[in-house]
Amino acid sequence: MKPLEEFVIQSASIEDTQKLANRLASLLAQGDVLLLEGDLGAGKTTFTKALAKGLEIKRNVNSPTFTIIKEYKDGRLPLYHMDVYRLGDEFEDLGFDEYFEGDGVTVVEWAHLIEEQLPKEFVQINIYHDTPKTRKLVCKAKGARYIDLCKELFNYENISN
Repeated sequence: MKPLEEFVIQSASIEDTQKLANRLASLLAQGDVLLLEGDLGAGKTTFTKALAKGLEIKRNVNSPTFTIIKEYKDGRLPLYHMDVYRLGDEFEDLGFDEYFEGDGVTVVEWAHLIEEQLPKEFVQINIYHDTPKTRKLVCKAKGARYIDLCKELFNYENISN
């Protein structure tokens, strides 16, 4: 199995992380799958909110922790936001494939918990606390489309520009 291609960037602030998510949104297309992993409280939902804003989603985006899946269809592309942290053994009945192969962008927080259900190609962003105010974002791409997407996303030195 070919290893994932990896890209790393430091974010100096919440605003920098939001700019990165907004930039990513401009590169996303129908059927794209984004996996979010990382430290508790590092900003996975904040990243998703900024991504939704970049997709021109008008509704307020919040964590689907207890509902598992939230759908936002009022933007440039539909956004399917999943948080599978509290998901038990019933995940096979939720129809993840329909989302992954659907007409929108799917974001899955804590995706490692449903690893066997994930598509073969995706982009995964791990968000870690670097300091209390800064974050380290590690983007791992699997598949040519996602490698190209990450190269485009990370082709500039400083996200503060």
